[in-house]
Amino acid sequence: MQKKIVLLGSGELGKEFVIAAQRIGQTVIAVDSYEGAPAMQVADGFEVINMLDGDALDRIIAKHNPDFIVPEIEAIRTERFYDFEKQGIKVVPSAKAANFTMNRKAIRDLAAKDLGLRTANYRYATSGEELAKAVAEVGIPCVVKPLMSSSGKGQSTIKSEDDIEKAWKYAVEGSRGDVVEVIVEAFVNFNSEITLLTVTQNNNPTLFCAPIGHRQERGDYQESWQPANVTDAAIAEAQDMARKVTEALGGAGIFGVEFFLTDKGVYFSELSPRPHDTGMVTLAGTQNFNEFELHLRAILSLPIAEITLEKAGASAVILASENSDNPTFTGVEKIAALPKTDFRLFGKPTSRPYRRMGVALVSDAVGTPIESIVEKAKAAAALVKVNA
Repeated sequence: MQKKIVLLGSGELGKEFVIAAQRIGQTVIAVDSYEGAPAMQVADGFEVINMLDGDALDRIIAKHNPDFIVPEIEAIRTERFYDFEKQGIKVVPSAKAANFTMNRKAIRDLAAKDLGLRTANYRYATSGEELAKAVAEVGIPCVVKPLMSSSGKGQSTIKSEDDIEKAWKYAVEGSRGDVVEVIVEAFVNFNSEITLLTVTQNNNPTLFCAPIGHRQERGDYQESWQPANVTDAAIAEAQDMARKVTEALGGAGIFGVEFFLTDKGVYFSELSPRPHDTGMVTLAGTQNFNEFELHLRAILSLPIAEITLEKAGASAVILASENSDNPTFTGVEKIAALPKTDFRLFGKPTSRPYRRMGVALVSDAVGTPIESIVEKAKAAAALVKVNA
């Protein structure tokens, strides 16, 4: 059962995945664009390359000849994945999934046009002029996102025509890769947002985690909680959508599928074919397996009998406020002294304003008001300061 895994992207999510892999004897080579990335600190080996350089990517894969390629980020020359699959290397969850989800156009058209899922009204634009036309068609307010980005980079809300030029420039600056194009989405009047962690398996049924609620700022999550307060009907609708889109993409692994919950029903929003940042709440012991363990077991074709909700929990991010080449932390002893509370410091070698440097985790018995757990997580995160 010992396999070699090349992990492409070595942030905090990758670090937790490596820890899960090490616990059952797997070999992991962590790859990122800078040395000392979080996952590199716990992996068997590491490589530093620009993952948008296809030749460099080919060289690393040929050098290590892995059984699995596990992408953790979007900014990868993913079209190379099809060739790797032809060589007999398993891309997680599949080359198709990695390619479609790196580009918001591909995944949105698959969901809306091919599968007929309910989504926000949307248009695409490749220039400021096209953006103005698209905004006129979908209406104001609307949301603008680069086709290729992550963690909210380049995302903004247009509230008046005066915002259009600024939104275009911000989207271009936040775009990853070499595609300069944006998606313009009509604003959905939603009551809440959820992430539905969806586990696809090679030889067993698709499984779902209890829904995770989350709050965002600047397009990036600030707190998440599990279970989210969702009706049975909405859960069933979200699961049906998630099953359809993940089956269309193929492969085994965990998908973070995001939805808007509205008075008119459930709207498909986005999808990541990997552990989701909001799913860090599962590190609080809310489930029998956390999302990283589930991802690994699905990849290795280890059967997952069930996913059970064990606790109610919440996560709250610990953010940096300054640039630093040697960030340090104070307040760790304060958060450590709190009951039913845990934390992670990711070990990122540098900080910048709003960079996620750690997470506070709080849990309690199922049935405890989730709002109180979220407030405790926020208060716990506020105790830790990131110093330049």
